[in-house]
Amino acid sequence: MNLSVKHLRAFVALATYRNFTRAARACHLSQSAFSALVQTLEEQAGSRLFERTTRHVELSSDGVRFEQTARRLLADFETAFEDLRAHAERRKGRVSIAALPSLAGGDLPPLLAQFRALYPGIALELFDQLADGCIELVRQGRADFALAPAPAQDEDLRVEPLVRDTFHLVCPADHALARKRRITPQMLAGLPFIQLSRTTSVRQHLDAALHPLRLTSVMEVEHLATVAALVQAGLGVSAVPSLALFQFRREGLAIRPLQLPSLVRDICLVRLKDRGDSAAAAAMIDCLQAFYRGGKPPARR
Repeated sequence: MNLSVKHLRAFVALATYRNFTRAARACHLSQSAFSALVQTLEEQAGSRLFERTTRHVELSSDGVRFEQTARRLLADFETAFEDLRAHAERRKGRVSIAALPSLAGGDLPPLLAQFRALYPGIALELFDQLADGCIELVRQGRADFALAPAPAQDEDLRVEPLVRDTFHLVCPADHALARKRRITPQMLAGLPFIQLSRTTSVRQHLDAALHPLRLTSVMEVEHLATVAALVQAGLGVSAVPSLALFQFRREGLAIRPLQLPSLVRDICLVRLKDRGDSAAAAAMIDCLQAFYRGGKPPARR
């Protein structure tokens, strides 16, 4: 069988207009090309679908039987194709993002609001997870991409650097280090230090860059907001990445850059290697790349 949607459209048009000339015009075909489609359809069906006279065209009994199915098939095809076009043209779709909490609570909300204004028909889903959780969501297919440091095992992933994250000291505003313009690692020795959990990428980068310097850890917590509150209360100092500083810009705290070139956290765009981007995900990636390159989100295509 070698039939296409053109044959269905020709059948439905002739069943509607009951006239070859008007039906051919509705299909934007010459009458000879239109007649050839109807003839091929009947040959493939092995049955006459229309009764023709010099004045009238009527559905045969087999044509009547086929009409409802043909109209449904054509409507289903056109609905499915319009939905496909809407996704391709970024009028519809869904984007699922897995991001570190420092991004999910910082840069992403205003960027997502701009994206929603550009593409109101695209649904957004955001998972705020630690680095390992972000990567796992990508591997499970629950997230289109992750915004996280590159994992150690990445054979199945596409990893593209997006933004470089430096680190800063945070301390009470009346602390001696608050009077310094830049902080060296040696200045941290012996100070009570508020640590993040060892499962966080912040802690892992900090431990690797400061080795063999040992910090005097007084508390270890899971969340940056908790670190900010503990430092503000005068219980210690801490070191946090630039992308998380929005949680530390509060009264009573001082922020100073850490002078340690090796202490850098590369935030990457992480995707499955064997899966392409949907049109909706590609639009979001375009916006992210434009934002972190210092530009504005791209205009809607």
